[in-house]
Amino acid sequence: MKFKPFFLLLTLSFFIFAASCNENSKTDKNNTDSTTTEVKYPEKIKSAVIYEVNIRQYSPEGTFNAFTEQIPRLADMGVDILWLMPVFPVGEKNRKGDLGSYYAVQNYTEVNPEFGTKEDLAKLIKVAHENNMLVILDWVANHTAWDNVWIDEHPDWYTHDDKGNIIPPVEDWSDVADLNYDNQEMRAEMLKSLEYWVTDFDVDGFRCDVAMMVPTDFWENARIELDKIKPMFMLAESETDDLMVSAFDMNYSWELLHITQEIAKGELNATDLIDYIKRDEERFSEKVLRMTFTSNHDENSWNGSVYERFPDCYKTFAALTFVVPGMPLIYSGQEACLDKRLAFFYKDTIDWKECEMAGFYKDLIKLKDENEALWNGELGAPITFVNIKENKNTLVFIREQNDDKVLSVFNLSANETEIVITDEAVFGKYKNYFSGAEIEISVEKNTFKFNAWDFWVLIAQ
Repeated sequence: MKFKPFFLLLTLSFFIFAASCNENSKTDKNNTDSTTTEVKYPEKIKSAVIYEVNIRQYSPEGTFNAFTEQIPRLADMGVDILWLMPVFPVGEKNRKGDLGSYYAVQNYTEVNPEFGTKEDLAKLIKVAHENNMLVILDWVANHTAWDNVWIDEHPDWYTHDDKGNIIPPVEDWSDVADLNYDNQEMRAEMLKSLEYWVTDFDVDGFRCDVAMMVPTDFWENARIELDKIKPMFMLAESETDDLMVSAFDMNYSWELLHITQEIAKGELNATDLIDYIKRDEERFSEKVLRMTFTSNHDENSWNGSVYERFPDCYKTFAALTFVVPGMPLIYSGQEACLDKRLAFFYKDTIDWKECEMAGFYKDLIKLKDENEALWNGELGAPITFVNIKENKNTLVFIREQNDDKVLSVFNLSANETEIVITDEAVFGKYKNYFSGAEIEISVEKNTFKFNAWDFWVLIAQ
């Protein structure tokens, strides 16, 4: 959820499990001791790729049934997890735009009639499961619409100002009312609502909106109770450390996105990216899953399509999200070269067209599936950076595990560059995953020229 670009500052998040927090506070101190991280990875996510579904904009109909028809296509592409943006009725009071925000929830246990019926959603989930996919629902626990069923019956479940008025969580979020997590009855009802979708619809987990604005101990308890029904997969829209101790499985790599966007503009370079990756490895346990991406609903609607933010290098950074540690995200329409900002509060259908990115993403997913070194979290291999002759625009690294060795070489600049590889650890014979070309790296053959934004993903032979 985001209504202004500044929201990016609020939404750096993860998914794994969370530490304790003060029940009387809406914010928590970070627990940076990642050694205490607990993880219960479902087998399904070992090499999983996640796909964000914008039902409203996905088709002219904008319905569950219209999207369900696309599930076999996404399964063929290799998608493993479907993240459905909020499926609940949208508030009408203080609504923004014609259709309002998905994140202004009017009722937690109903579906948006714009999308169809509960039976339609149940069918969608069933078809996804038949195609070996997990389905997670986008959950908005921090606030509700102003005409949510709770607001009149339980005004004490909300946050009030000193005059007794219910208030929004952030001034600009005028279409939503802030929930009060000091109220234990509200917490219990929120958990009950989460459980409803697991028990009655067999959902596999939740993507939790602005997770860091809800007390960590709520998420910890919710995770325990939900896992009693079935193993959950939990994604936090946050990048705070404490959420990843025992509540969530994955969070957002917002900082990675921001750095890559600055590299695309020529304002940062590969050395900045290397520094970030090293910091991130120290900050988070290898068990923590990081969601890597070049777009999502926030970025697309508020900051621009990938063609605006990565004009000449969208393929370069799409590839990067698949070879660095983390679980890659594909947003609705990226496989169709989505080149416009989808209006957030209005109907604005994706233009589905033939596009090179469909095959490219399918190849990237296959690459990740087939190479254990690129698997997710602790199931994959860490990065080892490769020594090269000084070149601040070049990123070269190995990920190696068991019989898999993947060498990635990226020219992260708009200029042609020469790369000299001097690290004997990578000398050997490789096959370029995309071109099929045989490449040898040795003392005699260590200098290579790369065009602007060019990259190699090499598989050791």
